[in-house]
Amino acid sequence: MRHRISGRKLGVTTKHRKAMFRNMATDLLRHGRINTTDTRAKEIRRVVEKLITLGKNGSLHARRKALGYVRDRDVVEKLFSELAERYMQRPGGYTRIVKLGYRRGDNAPVSLVELVTEEFKAKKKKRKKSASKPKPQAETEKSSKKKSAEELGLVEGEPEAAASEKAAAAEPETAQATEPSGAEEKTEAAEKPEASPEPKEAKEAEAPSSDSSGAEEKAEPAKKPEASQESKEAKEAEAPSSDSSDSEEKAEPAEKPEASPESKEAKEAEAPSSDSSDS
Repeated sequence: MRHRISGRKLGVTTKHRKAMFRNMATDLLRHGRINTTDTRAKEIRRVVEKLITLGKNGSLHARRKALGYVRDRDVVEKLFSELAERYMQRPGGYTRIVKLGYRRGDNAPVSLVELVTEEFKAKKKKRKKSASKPKPQAETEKSSKKKSAEELGLVEGEPEAAASEKAAAAEPETAQATEPSGAEEKTEAAEKPEASPEPKEAKEAEAPSSDSSGAEEKAEPAKKPEASQESKEAKEAEAPSSDSSDSEEKAEPAEKPEASPESKEAKEAEAPSSDSSDS
């Protein structure tokens, strides 16, 4: 078993394999493309990309290492001048493998190995979105089930009008929820003075009734003295009847003086009449 052993043997000896890779790498750097089998193309790609990386380095040590592998000095010069400038901005991936089909004769899969000629355009890095709270798995599962049910027609989606009404109803609630507590206290304080006059008027309306009851109570004691006077008069009227006969006798002489002037006048009137008769 060949665990942790890299590279393919390709059915040849080690010396044969190394010599073959040198010749193939030199031809690829010289011509820019070659045709070979798929397995050999994959192996030669590793070798050529390492040589291009040495050319981009440009140091004397890198040049000597390249000359130790590639036997043609003209190819090494091209590697350190032309190819190094072409791939200076490219971070890797200098070769491309294109499969061509199967070879006639042994029916081996054939591929085209070539150097990339397009200019490298760096892709803009996507900015990471602000970390949002992940939705619970239960909600995501429910939403996916709802969508699948709606697609199958088992569940009808909510109409647009109902959704718009819900959104309109949700807006005032959110606006009220966002108002500060101080504003609510102010509104309550502003509403209280309006409600206060009504209880005052009710109290004023009730106050006269209480005043009237108090006045009636006062009036009753005021009337009582009158009743007491009447009772006194009745007692006084009854008192003479209850008194003894002596009191009646005393009362008669008191009345006599009042009648005396009348008797005098009557006597005077009678006196002329008597005189006339005499005459």
